[in-house]
Amino acid sequence: MDKFDTLHAAALPIVRPNCDTDQIIPARFLSRPRDSGLAGCLFHDLRFAPDGTEKADFVLNRPPYRTARIVVAERNFACGSSRENAVWALYDYGFRAAIAPSFGDIFANNALKNGVLPVRLPYQTVVDLLTQIEAAPGAQIGIDLPAQIVTAPDGSQHGFEIDPFAKTCLIEGLDELSYTLSLTDEIAAFEQRLGRHND
Repeated sequence: MDKFDTLHAAALPIVRPNCDTDQIIPARFLSRPRDSGLAGCLFHDLRFAPDGTEKADFVLNRPPYRTARIVVAERNFACGSSRENAVWALYDYGFRAAIAPSFGDIFANNALKNGVLPVRLPYQTVVDLLTQIEAAPGAQIGIDLPAQIVTAPDGSQHGFEIDPFAKTCLIEGLDELSYTLSLTDEIAAFEQRLGRHND
């Protein structure tokens, strides 16, 4: 996965609470293989009419938001069933971060393992962000992962918490397996020391 250090990008407002994983990617697309590209499935039933035409009233279909790389969402974003595909669809479209007061726990864990940063901020802070990006479509938000700071369009800054191991993996662009493989020399040295102690 790509390294995540800092990001300055347009933000997409999702103002509905409890936007679940079935809204992010409907169940009928779950059989698609990971390498098939899932960007077209993202928010599919919200984005498209049954005949495949775009719904003009859905926020991602509006030009200022099409290039967004950050989701700013209401409470309990990506709740519901366990779908790693929901993260894949966001990632394949180009999203690298989601900001919300709360997330579905499974989604948040899947996001961290697949290169999407979930940022929890206080409810009123998120409401203020939503107000700003709706008032100025295309407004950008900055995220500095090393410093753990979100910069709003109005310049205000907000700190966030993240697990140190997950932070390291995102900054280095490593999934858990890749991280383990990066420690091959240390593992070999440990096994050698263990073997000497057992002799």
